[in-house]
Amino acid sequence: MGHIDDALERADQEAFTKAPPKTLKGQIGYLLKQLKTARAVAAELGITADSVNRYRRGARRHPPRHIQDRIDAAVRARWQPLVRRRRQKRAATTGGITVETRAQFGYTAPIGTTDDARFRRLTVHLPPEYARRLFDAQAQGADDRRLRDIVAEGLQEVYFKDGGRRAGDLEVALQDIDYFDVSF
Repeated sequence: MGHIDDALERADQEAFTKAPPKTLKGQIGYLLKQLKTARAVAAELGITADSVNRYRRGARRHPPRHIQDRIDAAVRARWQPLVRRRRQKRAATTGGITVETRAQFGYTAPIGTTDDARFRRLTVHLPPEYARRLFDAQAQGADDRRLRDIVAEGLQEVYFKDGGRRAGDLEVALQDIDYFDVSF
């Protein structure tokens, strides 16, 4: 995952109105409830159905770190889908998203202006159309480059061009991200 995909995931997790299960037994129980069978949970996690049942019973309490990470990710991905969808829908239709970043922006601009890339720290509210495009691209499995392009286009239009009031010929590229966060 890249910077933008991670930031969208964090923003989703901030929407949780109730914390996901923290204990191993609770997490496995939740996954069993969602996926219905130990075999399905095992396939999702890349372990055996016997291991799933041992975790559920408490016979095995400490999975290897990489398995625990997979369990955590599987639970978070399925936790409170209605809350997640409702917040994303609001951001994509009326609210928009706020992007906070420290990144290197590159420019192509008319002759006589600087096109040197430089780091900037920006906090910009992007309109709902960019939120919708980001969520759609993420749902389609777009790579970080595609997500960066959408964010760069939004920052270009809203921040650098000020909604078409200045810098009409400016093209902005998001080159090197030092920090990136999204809220909606």
